[in-house]
Amino acid sequence: NMTTANRPNLIFIITDQQRADTIRAWGHSHMVTPAMDKLCKDGRSFRQAFCPGATCVASRAAIFTGMYPHTTGVYRFDAWAGHRSWVEDLADAGYRCINIGKMHITPQSENGGFHERIIVENPTNKELINGGADDDWGRYLTHHGESRPNDRHETDSDWIDKVQGVPWHLEERFHSDVFIGDAAVSWIRSHRGDDPLFLQIGFAGPHEPWDPLPRHLELYHGVQLPDPVFRESELDSKPPQHQAHHRTHAEADHESRIDVQNTSPEQIDHMRRHYYAKITTVDEQIGRVLEALDERGWRDNSLLVFCSDHGELLGDHNLAYKWLMYDAITRVPLVVCDRREGADSQGGGVCDELVSLIDLGPTFLEAAGIDRPDYLEGCSLLPCSNSGRYSRDRVYAEDNYQIMMRTHDLKIVYYIGQELGELYNLSEDPDELWNLWEDPAHRETRDRLLRELLDWL
Repeated sequence: NMTTANRPNLIFIITDQQRADTIRAWGHSHMVTPAMDKLCKDGRSFRQAFCPGATCVASRAAIFTGMYPHTTGVYRFDAWAGHRSWVEDLADAGYRCINIGKMHITPQSENGGFHERIIVENPTNKELINGGADDDWGRYLTHHGESRPNDRHETDSDWIDKVQGVPWHLEERFHSDVFIGDAAVSWIRSHRGDDPLFLQIGFAGPHEPWDPLPRHLELYHGVQLPDPVFRESELDSKPPQHQAHHRTHAEADHESRIDVQNTSPEQIDHMRRHYYAKITTVDEQIGRVLEALDERGWRDNSLLVFCSDHGELLGDHNLAYKWLMYDAITRVPLVVCDRREGADSQGGGVCDELVSLIDLGPTFLEAAGIDRPDYLEGCSLLPCSNSGRYSRDRVYAEDNYQIMMRTHDLKIVYYIGQELGELYNLSEDPDELWNLWEDPAHRETRDRLLRELLDWL
């Protein structure tokens, strides 16, 4: 299709657990995100982008294999390194494939099609304790006489009151996101070779614990934040998994323990402030990466995609973390910057069509001029594939025992083998506060959507 010499560099920057409403350029004025804002100015913002899984592994396995969880069987923290990934298609076509930071390949020591990996998993990862090897960040800490901040729920008697909001306590260079930024910048500056690149840079933040650099936390001091959305006793009309979700995390015997329903509004505000500040910590590193890419001229003739793997409840519905199918979790930031030779950059453009991260594999392969393999279930987001419009009128996410199908106006969540599910009219109830599943007036809609969801499955 194209000679190796003029193939574009492909750059994929992915954060972890970042909600869609956390970019200043997308109208969220409480945020400090100059690098993400710059990407929005350079590229096209997909404002209705959804993830294919509601947790890290389910979503990333679907993104990188290009197949939904029901195809691969990867619905939760399952091993997925044995599945074909479109990274291998890029490598086979002559791309040099590099992963720096979080990929969440399981098992973590597999290469997943990459020629080089600098591996950083969750800050509280316990691979080493479980008989595996530490990741590169863990080793780096050890080399400098530091260790992963693990099990603080056992050593800090106030841990539950901090609601995961704990400013970074060591030198800045030891923060996992700073380490990832340093590793990426150093790799970009020192790489020698003429092959086209697929460079995946995965930031570990803003995944909990919400440990921003203290100077980034200061930027949010006194700033008015949006309030969480919930209504009293809202979970009574929702599937029992929602209360179980809270209970599991409130009673957990690990560092991710969090009890949102028994915290004060001040503590919730503290939690949200630290989460937003951690996004700023990540944003600063993205800015450094963009500068390094520009220094090497690698953004000329390139396709750069920025997104997150899923969102975060952050106190919405009186819950935290992911796993469920609320938009706070399933809707993610997605920006595509197309600087390939002859491409329309779409700079500053906004697309409000429904798209899915399952579409990223076909997008990268098309940009590289590689024929789309049959196994990919998404469709390319490049305008030439679809005359600027996307044929998708619904998006899907699957995780553990639940399947979500969402159109612009309606959302249904089917809990496999269970009578109770979720149904929302998003045009009247965008915050998903009122579950219509058992409402007789909406039974016909529910049954029609359920049939369509099962047809898709």
